[in-house]
Amino acid sequence: MFSTLALASAAPAASSGSSGLAAIVNFLPLILIFAVFYFLLIRPQQQQVKKHRAKVAAVKKGDQVVTGGGLVGKVARVDDIYVDIELAPSVKVKAVKSTLSDVIDPLTAKPAND
Repeated sequence: MFSTLALASAAPAASSGSSGLAAIVNFLPLILIFAVFYFLLIRPQQQQVKKHRAKVAAVKKGDQVVTGGGLVGKVARVDDIYVDIELAPSVKVKAVKSTLSDVIDPLTAKPAND
């Protein structure tokens, strides 16, 4: 009984020269799946986040913005961290600049109170 186990465990050792190639072939599908995920999911998401950060960093007085909570208003004052947003005449809200979800193009935007 023990001799058959010893012979069975010694058999794969004879073909140790091709075990490196077999390991690469076994990992090749995982590498391909990771490459597909990177180019279809991870990379586009990183580019979208980069555009969003640039858009939020470029906010200036007079821009129309949407906050993370869905409030739409016009920027009254911009600070390094905070933004004062005018939601209606004489109604201002202070929001954290990083919570802005979108900056609306003034040429294509409808007024917020319509």
